This record gives sequence, structure tokens and C-alpha cells, in this order.
Amino acid sequence: MRKPLVIGNWKMNGSFAMASELLRSIESGIDDKIDCDMGVCVPYVYLSHVGIILNDSNVMLGAQNVSEYTQGSYTGEVAADMLAELACHWVLVGHSERRQIFHESDSQCVSKAKVAQQAGLHCVYCVGETQQQREAGETFKVIQNQLEALFGETGVNLNELVIAYEPVWAIGTGLTATPEKAQAVHAFIREKLKAVMGDAAEKVRILYGGSVKADNAETLFNQQDIDGGLIGGAALDAQAFLSICNKAK
Repeated sequence: MRKPLVIGNWKMNGSFAMASELLRSIESGIDDKIDCDMGVCVPYVYLSHVGIILNDSNVMLGAQNVSEYTQGSYTGEVAADMLAELACHWVLVGHSERRQIFHESDSQCVSKAKVAQQAGLHCVYCVGETQQQREAGETFKVIQNQLEALFGETGVNLNELVIAYEPVWAIGTGLTATPEKAQAVHAFIREKLKAVMGDAAEKVRILYGGSVKADNAETLFNQQDIDGGLIGGAALDAQAFLSICNKAK
């Protein structure tokens, strides 16, 4: 049985005051009705501050990105070991905005996953197709290519990985894949995992990300292979985030 997981991705939003208020509201709203693992991935500059607030919390701290390099002359980069020192648990790798805006390749994403795991971080590895690829009927081909790049790296422990399917066309647009279409992609991902992992693939959590809100979370999370969500905009609202977490059973 896979325990549901809901992670909020704050993206480049917030302030010290906002982080404090939002997290305290989330903390005070957690009750025994919520039965999922929870996390928040915050901007680098707030990691230490948020880590203090979340000390001894059920909400696990996460970063939104990590360098593919371990140390050296890479101005502006942040190494996995540095994130580990800040008590990060989660790290996002391959988010669609990193792939699309910053042109991160599959090989770069795989390298990031490898160094993240070596530092003891838990990696959420994102895959998904663009609107153009979707309209061309290439959804499964694109995701297969992204996964095969990951499977080809022996330094990545698939058993310790979380996969997030986030259709690029649904990120921040208000558009959402229907539960049935999202499930079809999640089932495809699990079958590809089974091909290289066998029965262990049943233990890998696969999240859905793409305009998940309180009013559509339950129907998405009720799908057999959807094990929670990677939440964007709704993660900036305590009540909305808690409501989504409450739907992850």
C-alpha cells in the first residue's frame, strides 16, 4: 500500500513574513483527518527560515532545484550537500519550468537526481509533455524518452524515487487532465517502472501535478495509480492546501 504524498511547490513566491504565516496556518490546521505525507518546496533563500518553523513538524522541507555539480566554480549554483545541511528532505528535479524556461535536458535532470540521492535527499522526478506534443499524440513517446534517460543511469536508485507527472500544458493554466487521462499516463509510467524494477514498481509513488485544486483533488487521487499531488498555486493558500491533503487517502 502506497501512502499518499502531497507536496506544495511555492515556486518564486513569498517573503519571510508570508512563509511564517502560511506555515503556521498549515501547522495549526493539521488534524487526524489528514493521513498523507506532506512537504513544501520553498525558494532557496527561505530554506533555513522554513526549516526552523518546521522543526519537529509532519511537513517535510524541500528545495525546488539542485545543481548537477557537487562543488566548484559554478557561480549561483547550490549543491545537494548544501541542501542536506539545511535539513532538506525533498528536492524537485526536472520540473517543467526548469525544462522549458531554462532548457534543462534529460541528461542534466538525471545527473541532478543522482547527486541528490548521493547526498541523502529524496528526489521528486518530474516528467510531462507540452501542449504541442499532446496535440501531436506524442504524450506517451515523450514520457517514455524521459523515463528511459532515467533508467539508463545506474547511479539512480529507483526504489527511493518519487515520480511526478505534470503535463506542461496544465501548469498554472487552470487546465487539468481528466482523472481518466491522468490515470492512463500514471499507469503507463508504472508499467515502464515494472519493466525495469519488477514488482518493486508497485511501491513507487507517482504524483500528479497540473492545476490541482481542492475541488478536483479527490477525483484525481481516487485513481488507482495517482498517489498524491505536486501542488502549485493552491499551495500558497493554507486552507486550499489542507483541503487537498485531506483528499489524499
